[in-house]
Amino acid sequence: MKPAGAVSEVTKIDQIETLILDIPTIRGHVLSMATMRTQTAVLVRIKFADGSEGVGEGTTIGGLSYGAESPESIKSAIDTYMAPALVGRNGDDVNGAVQLVDKLVKGNRIAKAAVEIALWDGLGKRLGVSVAQLFGGAVHERLPVAWTLASGNSETDIAEALQMIEACRHNIFKLKIGKRDVKDDVAHVARIKQAVGDAASVRVDVNTAWSLQDARWGLKGLQDAGCELVEQPVPARYRRAMAELAAGYEIAVMADEALNGPEDALEVASSKAADVFAVKVAQSGGLKRASEVVAIAQAAGLGLYGGTMLETGLGTAAALQLFATVERLDWGTEFFGPLLLTDEILANPITYRDFCVEIPKGAGIGATLDADKIAFFRRDGGRTLKALAGE
Repeated sequence: MKPAGAVSEVTKIDQIETLILDIPTIRGHVLSMATMRTQTAVLVRIKFADGSEGVGEGTTIGGLSYGAESPESIKSAIDTYMAPALVGRNGDDVNGAVQLVDKLVKGNRIAKAAVEIALWDGLGKRLGVSVAQLFGGAVHERLPVAWTLASGNSETDIAEALQMIEACRHNIFKLKIGKRDVKDDVAHVARIKQAVGDAASVRVDVNTAWSLQDARWGLKGLQDAGCELVEQPVPARYRRAMAELAAGYEIAVMADEALNGPEDALEVASSKAADVFAVKVAQSGGLKRASEVVAIAQAAGLGLYGGTMLETGLGTAAALQLFATVERLDWGTEFFGPLLLTDEILANPITYRDFCVEIPKGAGIGATLDADKIAFFRRDGGRTLKALAGE
């Protein structure tokens, strides 16, 4: 029996803070639905009763043009609904927090992921182990990493790809297409594949822009051009179309927007609507749910690819902790988000070399924020998006 006044061993959640960062990109990042020139991230800091802290990130792509969550809605969902329910709870009970938030908040997977990452980070730091260790232990020290070519100009993309190969930074390239006519997009991909030859793998991401008829022509042309994989060619709800495309062509069909957690993963796998899963921590609803999506793909014999929402180094470090524990990633990863930004927000940036990204070392997610950079890029610091972009 504890003496009167003894401090409880349970680590309580004392405070949950959120802030929005706006960081310019190194170039325009052209998607089928938007052109990104600034990436916006929501950072979460959880303070615990013993003085420890955990940090997390929730990031989406292109505001509301990509999905149902925006940076502003992510912050609001956490501040208004999640934080009041979690403050005072046992900070070590991550699973309990995940289950509670799932009951109280529908959807909002990116907001949930940001909070959950901070909880895992805090737990890992208190135990003195990596988050990878909390998920069973890392089996990789580094992972292959793709680079997205998204300027929209063939010659610019070719020059960028050849530079990346020469620098031994990337030899897997994903091209963002879907804004132009299908024939023009296929010709664009064919020119890039011809330029890089066997020195690199070329894939494409259509971001749901094609109809089934467009996709039939597109997949045939891409396959003939030497492209290896096409990501989410049709809208997420068109599972029959995805299944037809996956069965009808040798080129691999990858699901992305169709995957919003393990329930979707099970539906996609059972309907044979993909050959490969692009697993995103944020889109899945957190590290735990992403691990469940991975397990479903493994059980169904599907390929795996570590996907990104173009997170900063913080969210990227968290994703790397999980994917370091996955035995087979036949299609590699695309955890290049920090490289697309004009500045780094980590005091210890993630290392990219020899066509791979290295798993961060240290307790928790292995990331320490640079306080000065956070102060500079935080939205409430008085800067505008135009000022940040140099306009």
